[in-house]
This record gives sequence, structure tokens and C-alpha cells, in this order.
Amino acid sequence: MNAEAEQPDTTAAENVGAKAEAKRRTGVPVWRTGKPDAFLAAAVGEARTAIEGITAASDIGAHLAAKSEGDRLVTHVFESKMAGYHGWQWYAVLTRNSRSKVVTVSELGLLPSEDSILSPEWVPWAERVRPEDARAAEEEESPAAEAFASGPDASQAEADTPGSEGQDEGSEDDDTAGEAD
Repeated sequence: MNAEAEQPDTTAAENVGAKAEAKRRTGVPVWRTGKPDAFLAAAVGEARTAIEGITAASDIGAHLAAKSEGDRLVTHVFESKMAGYHGWQWYAVLTRNSRSKVVTVSELGLLPSEDSILSPEWVPWAERVRPEDARAAEEEESPAAEAFASGPDASQAEADTPGSEGQDEGSEDDDTAGEAD
């Protein structure tokens, strides 16, 4: 008999284990990737009603998924039809006590998906200012600074002009003329 034929095929079992490992999401505990609670997964109507409490029914699209988040904890995901939120998804996290048939809404919200339009990453102000912005600001400040700096000098220069001296002397002459009379 062939010795190789009698040994079990361990590579097939290893391949199945490797596929299960590949399906698990990185950073998510094994207990969170299980099958969702059947009762909570069927509570799509309760999840939709809860979301209708924070938005109009017309803003909620089709039910996309029911994801298990843990023991008796399921997240229902719905398409968003709100203007400006293309690709976003409404979610409702539902839970229940053990051996209970009462659904409790834990959390509601709107999250971006992979297809969502998002704003660019935040950049600190110091890094947002471009050299041309700084030059434009300096150019705007320089005429104002010149006018401010020349302001006191201009009033001094105005007092020293020959025409202004004549006016001052004329007014003094008028005063002295009135005293002489």
C-alpha cells in the first residue's frame, strides 16, 4: 500500500483555516465577526423607524446590511438619500437583553462610506498661507502704513507751509488791530 495515500490531507484543512483568517478584518476581535443575532437582524423596521426619528423618511434609502458587532448587538445600515450626502450611510445599532424579545436602540447616525465625498484633510493655518497670499497682504499693508506714518508729518508740514503762516499772521494782525482802536 501507498503510505502517502493513507495520510490525511492536511493542506486542505490548512487552506480552509487560511481563508477564514483572511476573511477576518484586521484589528477586530474574533467574537465580533460572528453571525448576527437572528432576532435583531430581522428588526429592520425598528431600525428604520428609529432613524426616522432624526431625519425625514425620504432621506432613508434601501437597507444595505445587518452587521454583528457582538453578542446581541447588531448594526443596521441604510443608504442615505439626503442632498449633499451621496455615498453616506445611515446606521442604527440595536441590542437586546438575553432571552428578551424587546429591541433597544443604542445609537443612530450618519457615516461616510468608501464612495462618499469628503472634505480634504485639515491643514494648519500656518501651512495654508501661500507665499503669494503673504505678498498680497504686505502690499495692502504698505500703503496704509505709509499713510499712517506720513499722517503726523503731513499735519506738521501743513503748519509750516507759507500760506498757513500768512493766515496765522493775518489773524494776529486782526487781533492787534482791534486792540489799537
